[in-house]
Amino acid sequence: MTTETENTINERTIWNRGLYMLIFIPCLGVAKFVAFVVIVFQFLSVLFTGSTNQKLLLFGQSLSTYIYQGMLFLTFNSETHPYPIGDWPEGEPKTDKNISN
Repeated sequence: MTTETENTINERTIWNRGLYMLIFIPCLGVAKFVAFVVIVFQFLSVLFTGSTNQKLLLFGQSLSTYIYQGMLFLTFNSETHPYPIGDWPEGEPKTDKNISN
């Protein structure tokens, strides 16, 4: 192994990130299931009432943003910890400035 690889393996921050990743993977699984439930309820709401449920719209937006933030963290595109370590998102997703388009 090269010295750079050894330094990376021994660096505590990468192991901390790995631990956080292990926490966020199941959280995202639960979030995806909840998103599916929101989708079904919103569909039923539109089917039976003819209009969308505003509370479900807001919750669906924040849940989608949470899933997006979690995926950014897991793919090393963000250093910001999503919920439950960070804050629950509100509104549309905000990306880190270091992501190039």
